[in-house]
Amino acid sequence: MTDTLPDRTVNAEHYRRALAVHAAGVVVITAQSEGIPVGLTATSFSSVSLDPPLVSFYVDQSSTTWPWLRSADHFAVNVLASGQAELAARFARKDIDRFAEPTRWRPGPLGAPLLQDVSAHLICLPHETLDVGDHVLVVGLVAEANVHDPGRPLLYHQGRFGRFIAL
Repeated sequence: MTDTLPDRTVNAEHYRRALAVHAAGVVVITAQSEGIPVGLTATSFSSVSLDPPLVSFYVDQSSTTWPWLRSADHFAVNVLASGQAELAARFARKDIDRFAEPTRWRPGPLGAPLLQDVSAHLICLPHETLDVGDHVLVVGLVAEANVHDPGRPLLYHQGRFGRFIAL
């Protein structure tokens, strides 16, 4: 006799609690669409491939920012530093101008907004998207990467932003 998995999935609340114990790095994805800067906070950022250089993140299909990001011809990944929790929270909020003061940014080489004082920027060309459950997997081809300050990253853990402390 072999053990099998149950025919049902885990309860949503148990699932959220289990995932909350996993610490994740924090990035802000930015783009310019129809001349308007757009962006959102993501904790699902990951490297995918070295050759070709690919990265990915997930975005909720119900995101009001996603249609604007999807129509952009490139996007920037802004890797946040440990002191940028307020910036991460700002780009996670709805119904505000995320690029207004106190957000500090400049247009990148292809036009995507680059946030200031971040650890790194990656300029990406859309490579592939795939609907996965209630999210969209976005894969980008990295065209340019710049490290500014490889110090401590901003992390997200148990519903809060925090800092990494090396042992």
